[in-house]
Amino acid sequence: METLVNGGSGLARFEGRVVFIPHTSVGDLVRVKVVRSKKNYLETQLIEVLQPGPGRQSTVCPVAGECGGCQWQHLSYADQLLWKHRLFVETLGHQCQVVETVIKPIIPSADQWHYRSRVQVKCFNRDGRFITGFYRPRSRYVVSVDQCPIMDTRLNRLMTNFRALFNGSDFAADVPQIDLTVDDTGKCVAVVHYLGGQGSDLIDLLHHSGLNADVLVQFGSKTHIKKISGDGILEIHVDNPTIRLNYSAGSFAQVNLKQNKVLVDTLMTTYPWRKDQRVLELFCGMGNISFPLARRIKHLDGIEESALSIRMAHNNSRKNAITNLTFNASTAADAVNSGIDDNRYDMVVLDPPRTGAYSVIKCLVAAGIPEILYVSCDPQTLARDLKLLVHNGYGIDLTQPIDMFPQTHHCESITLLQKIS
Repeated sequence: METLVNGGSGLARFEGRVVFIPHTSVGDLVRVKVVRSKKNYLETQLIEVLQPGPGRQSTVCPVAGECGGCQWQHLSYADQLLWKHRLFVETLGHQCQVVETVIKPIIPSADQWHYRSRVQVKCFNRDGRFITGFYRPRSRYVVSVDQCPIMDTRLNRLMTNFRALFNGSDFAADVPQIDLTVDDTGKCVAVVHYLGGQGSDLIDLLHHSGLNADVLVQFGSKTHIKKISGDGILEIHVDNPTIRLNYSAGSFAQVNLKQNKVLVDTLMTTYPWRKDQRVLELFCGMGNISFPLARRIKHLDGIEESALSIRMAHNNSRKNAITNLTFNASTAADAVNSGIDDNRYDMVVLDPPRTGAYSVIKCLVAAGIPEILYVSCDPQTLARDLKLLVHNGYGIDLTQPIDMFPQTHHCESITLLQKIS
């Protein structure tokens, strides 16, 4: 193996073609199976490590090479950070000519294990056994996982309890997924997805299960959710003094709660916020960034597509007595397409999903927004979007990678841009 690439795979060469091999490290000698053959490259499946490279280590999880959750358990955490930073620098340098001097060293995660506070557990009734686990990459096959080393230990216990509850039951074949979440107070919430018919017996089973969690059942569509026990409301803590933010099971929140505090604190110190600033925040969710930021500026307008998250944002405003902000349920594209007066906002903050915000960026360029703060969870789509900004007169002041997802190739980042021409 010569190097690692975006997506986490190793790269080698064979008969003039590039070969991508998952779950490998530099220096590995491996045997592989070709799963896709193209003119210039091969995509492969790792069959055997014939000779490990100097950086390869044993994995903690027995299915680390099969489950789709982790790609880099075979690397030390120091090497994971090295490669995340290197690939981040290479991606931004190659695609949008970002100079390395504006890229800060990656911020490590305080916890490398048991950090995930939110998981979608895939389920399957196989040979009379109720299987819990996660999808194999590029597949709907559920890889059986009894205990996941990156899940919070409380969620592992809850997954074990659900496995025992449904194993051999009449409901096992109709439960394809269970969403598990734990919050900053230690409260757990479980959403059981159920595809069966009349669910009164299932409700009775769950009601008397004694599970240490709020339990909800989703019957088919996401809009048909019944509360069995508890209210399904969770809480995260950010900023200092602490802001307590509620969100509902099924809505978005960062999966690494400790690192979310680091992300928010870094955002608050990355830029010299002023009390005369007006900020537009796109993809604001329930206010994870909005409320700490509102403490430091004159006014914030938050835009979020999820009406549920917007309702929670309004509740969080009242709960924390932070009122110099407004929230509206709308897509980011609709919000910016309806017109942004570049004199109205001093800055736009955006925190889009992995797909990025290319169409939104085009509108921000047209509006001539003076400053943009971009929070990204995917370096590839970040680079694509930054390229458009750089080519239209924006300069990158700094970019800060943050490791929110140990044992995986994923990398969070914060990038600050200013219009220079």
